[in-house]
Amino acid sequence: MFDGGGAGGFDMSNLLAQAQAMQDQLMKAQADLETQEVEGSAGGGLVAAVVSGTGELLRLDIKKEAVDPEDTETLADLIVAAVRDASENAKAIAAQAMGPLAGGIPGFGGDDDGDDDQPGLQLPGGSIGFSNPSGPPGQNPV
Repeated sequence: MFDGGGAGGFDMSNLLAQAQAMQDQLMKAQADLETQEVEGSAGGGLVAAVVSGTGELLRLDIKKEAVDPEDTETLADLIVAAVRDASENAKAIAAQAMGPLAGGIPGFGGDDDGDDDQPGLQLPGGSIGFSNPSGPPGQNPV
């Protein structure tokens, strides 16, 4: 039985305040990420991709030297590599921005030991510390 946080009790209002503060911080961090632009490149800069901090592809810059009508496969590979590079850079920035939020609330499914071995809800920036139950999405684990 909860006693409102008395000696040895569980303070539900404190837990709710922590959860609300985390939600506010998460929303701010996500909004900040949406406005950031992150670049990646391939082929020594022949192809550059720009993505948002949330990983949305915003634009591709392809230098004329990268375009060979006889070898479109190489150009395609360079585009994929540039987009992948930009996406990885965006993930790193998101992980840094979400860092303090990634652990969740200690003792409630979050990974508070900092070694990132706890599965969690996956966002573009990584886990926010909620356990991911086994089984199909939307189902309780058995």
